[in-house]
Amino acid sequence: MRRRLAALAAVAALAFTPSAHAAPNDPVGDLLTSLVSGSLPGSGVFNLKATLYHAGAKGVGSLDSLGCKVVPMRTIAVDKLVIPRRTVIFIKETVGLKMPDGRDHDGYWYATDIGSAIKGQRIDLYTGHGAASMKPMQTLNLSKLTAVKVGNFQGCPPN
Repeated sequence: MRRRLAALAAVAALAFTPSAHAAPNDPVGDLLTSLVSGSLPGSGVFNLKATLYHAGAKGVGSLDSLGCKVVPMRTIAVDKLVIPRRTVIFIKETVGLKMPDGRDHDGYWYATDIGSAIKGQRIDLYTGHGAASMKPMQTLNLSKLTAVKVGNFQGCPPN
């Protein structure tokens, strides 16, 4: 048993060792990393501080930085050096929040926007039109959200 644990620890250590020859698509390394970190294979886990923004606020338009329509409770603004645009993010703390159409939020957000104040481990969550749209989000601890990269998308995100 000890040998198996030692072998698993050695393999995990190798998975975290940078290599100049590492392949950009490494499913075995992704799987080992996911076992150690508890995240989904190939995903990034981020501990983020969030702020809210809404249409009608100064400088907020109806289109994001990709030229897509901003979608309430789906669009996030990111630091593109930390989370690339066109990334699908799962934020577990937002699961169950009420969407503008009355449905429960499934936790999925789309990184389509950037902002001058969004630097490092920060995101802006777009809530909709007017300051009242932020009310469902007021219960969140915005200084500590857990976000997991779950994929990428092409074009504009779904509404």
